[in-house]
Amino acid sequence: MFNFSFDKRVIYIIIAILVLFTFAQYASNPGALLSLVISIPGVLIAITFHEFAHGLAAYRLGDNTAKMEGRLSLNPLDHLDPIGTLMLLVAGFGWGKPVHVNPSNYTRKISMEKGEAIVSVAGPAMNLLLAIVFTIIYFALYKFMDITFLTSTIGSIIMLLIQYTISINIGLGIFNLIPLPPLDGSKIITPFLPYKAKEWFQNNEQIFYIIFVVIWITGIASTIISPAIAAVSTGIMNLGRLLFGI
Repeated sequence: MFNFSFDKRVIYIIIAILVLFTFAQYASNPGALLSLVISIPGVLIAITFHEFAHGLAAYRLGDNTAKMEGRLSLNPLDHLDPIGTLMLLVAGFGWGKPVHVNPSNYTRKISMEKGEAIVSVAGPAMNLLLAIVFTIIYFALYKFMDITFLTSTIGSIIMLLIQYTISINIGLGIFNLIPLPPLDGSKIITPFLPYKAKEWFQNNEQIFYIIFVVIWITGIASTIISPAIAAVSTGIMNLGRLLFGI
């Protein structure tokens, strides 16, 4: 997904504050704690497939670095970053263990820059694809399962798990499309920038890291992507309803 190039102690302090604040809320709201537990499968699926997609895209372009490091795997333990996973649970966005790639190994049919863009977009694209798949599963169950099952405890939990998985994948996918380092979006837009803009962007990358941290801490990032998340969620849900005539 991404990797931070500045002092991680700053990130850890921020995370510690967020975690303490969040768990203080959970202590007084058992319902919120239940929501956290139910979101865990969705988090594992979202991060695992996101990082797997990065590695697979790089492998298809000719770079076997991810494969040699055992990252072409759907085992969550191969992809989870403890801090990033915790952040996804308590803050709604986070990251996995970065997949290492070597752009110089990419096929010469495309530039290394375009190769990096393809590898970067693979993660968010996978998350949005998963959101569509789980939406289809959700409406298929809603359409064809007996109402008695859907309203039972087990049925309600299953439907809730699917809903959380959909929303987490949409949130993770959209969040990573923000065109700021260290997010995937910063590499996706690079091939489309004019040479001078690209050079300035690369020379001032550290500034963008700082901007990212600021909008992250202040909640501006959430404000920025909320309309996009809402629009994508509505579109995917409408697609599910259309497919099953609901």
